[in-house]
Amino acid sequence: MRSQESRRVVVRPGGTGADAVTGLLAALPGALDGSGPALRLVDPSRPEPPTLPVPRGVAAVVATSGSTSGTGHLVALDGTALVASARATYERLAGPGRWVACLPVHHVAGLQVLVRSVVAGTEPVVLDTATGFRASALASAVRQLGADVPGYLSLVPTQLARVMADDDAVSALRALAAILVGGARTAASLLDAARDAGLPVVTTYGMTETGGGCVYDGVPLDGVEVEVDADSRIWIAGPVLARGYLDDERADRESFPERSGRRWLRTADRGVLADGVLTVLGRLDDVIISGGVNVSAAAVEQALGELAGVGDVVVVGVPDDHWGALVTAVVSGDGAPGLARVRDHVAGLLGRHLAPRALVHVGELPLRGPGKVDRIAAAALARDLLAARDPRTELMG
Repeated sequence: MRSQESRRVVVRPGGTGADAVTGLLAALPGALDGSGPALRLVDPSRPEPPTLPVPRGVAAVVATSGSTSGTGHLVALDGTALVASARATYERLAGPGRWVACLPVHHVAGLQVLVRSVVAGTEPVVLDTATGFRASALASAVRQLGADVPGYLSLVPTQLARVMADDDAVSALRALAAILVGGARTAASLLDAARDAGLPVVTTYGMTETGGGCVYDGVPLDGVEVEVDADSRIWIAGPVLARGYLDDERADRESFPERSGRRWLRTADRGVLADGVLTVLGRLDDVIISGGVNVSAAAVEQALGELAGVGDVVVVGVPDDHWGALVTAVVSGDGAPGLARVRDHVAGLLGRHLAPRALVHVGELPLRGPGKVDRIAAAALARDLLAARDPRTELMG
């Protein structure tokens, strides 16, 4: 991404603390309309990076999580794109309202909660989750929103699962106009349970490069266009697109090409588009080749998400002399089933040739970003535990 004109940038710490949110809220209006400096949002747990020039019009620079590649990109988000996303969200939902902020503001989902607050002219209720997420504290925060305007909340799936285990939190969240859930795969059983309990859950699909969620319950927001090509790759266009990557010109060119005179985002995700509704199938690179068979990790994860006792799950390939890659399910959750039950369940839904041949039980999956499983770390953990014949592992003979 090249530009001859640059804008002053200030570094602002992220996180979920009240001080970080208050400072960012004060700086956001100027960043969005160009009257103040652009904002470089950083993870407060990491060393502060040097400032860098950005093109005029850019309001914020946000790093992607790098949950599948191990390294992220610095994404330049224009003020007009962030505001367009916020306005399209309100048009899809119940109109401008008030939010609970409980996601890290150095990630795009947390940042967008604040942008939507600025656009609506409302003050969010801040839930500090630096020491952990508690459903009871969330319930108290939601009750502070009041009833003058619609109340909103944005969660990742693991947070929604904890809400569903707390009856008081479920009761409090029923009063909201919408609960956006995204950032990672959400098990259909969890969505069904939440909706059956009366929670107004809206699934979202998007990424840092689209200023956050741009497809709600499978339907693109107004102004957003989605296409799926012959390789099942998802392409996105519209006013919500980021300016591009600041740190990698080659990736910028490849990810934001022009087609028919318009800029598009060439995502790394697979999907199906039918009657205007997008179904995301997983990443294009999530296929594990095991014994000559292509195994979609996302399909197996979706199947395991429906199995009782399974909390969070990620399916990875572990190098193996015989299979090439051993399909391995890494699962958390009290009472998670054993390998035989896991294989029978997946076999019944997808066929036995796609069933995991190894199982690793962990307390929590490694994360990189809010709710995003760190697949590289999970694969390394599974490899090490299987090699050590750790009692938390099971392996087919």
